[in-house]
Amino acid sequence: MQEDMKQTIVEHLTELRKRIIISVLAVIITSVLSYIYIDTLLDFIVQPASGLEFIYLSPPELFLAYLEISFITGMILASPVILLQIWIFIKPGLKKHERKYLLFALFMGMIFFLIGASFAYYMVIPLAINFFVAMSVQQIEPLFSFANYIRFISSLLLSFGLVFQLPLFIILLSQLNLITPKTLKKYRKFVVLLIFVVAAILTPPDIVSQVLMAGPMLVLYEFSVIISSIIYRRKRKKAVEG
Repeated sequence: MQEDMKQTIVEHLTELRKRIIISVLAVIITSVLSYIYIDTLLDFIVQPASGLEFIYLSPPELFLAYLEISFITGMILASPVILLQIWIFIKPGLKKHERKYLLFALFMGMIFFLIGASFAYYMVIPLAINFFVAMSVQQIEPLFSFANYIRFISSLLLSFGLVFQLPLFIILLSQLNLITPKTLKKYRKFVVLLIFVVAAILTPPDIVSQVLMAGPMLVLYEFSVIISSIIYRRKRKKAVEG
């Protein structure tokens, strides 16, 4: 019995190692490809800040910024491979309905992340940059460190991508009967406060970015309440009919 258990653990660890190696290789390959096409990526990255002049403050800063861009892009491009490896690893231990929920969560998670990142890229970043540039005065010329700009947009893209997972998270909790529309409505005031706290933590330390994140989060929460209500009504209807 112990021998079989040891063999099972070794098999799981071997399989986990294989999935990690494939994921790491995928990130390395996509990061290298991203660095090769860094000029194309730069055009895309600076688009929300078109018209601004960027500088770098130390000899290695630009090179390190290129590496950061390549790695982030590589992670994004490799994410389908990484998610596939996660799915392959945990699939054998799941029941049929659990597989269905997990597939739904992985697929919709990617969709919601892309929607959130796109919202940040096309709406939030240009608005935030225009706001800060408008604050400049004649005596002070606005010059932006390219490395700081990369960190600024990276934090916003990642933050909005994660925040837009909120509906998916609430849908899954509702589907698993861990939360009800009544609970969501009851604690709405506390959730609103929590949303502004989360927005302050996730975004750069400025009120504009925080408000631009808190607004969509409030909308997403109300949307989640509606979806949760629909799921709850369907479950009650099935229970009555069954």
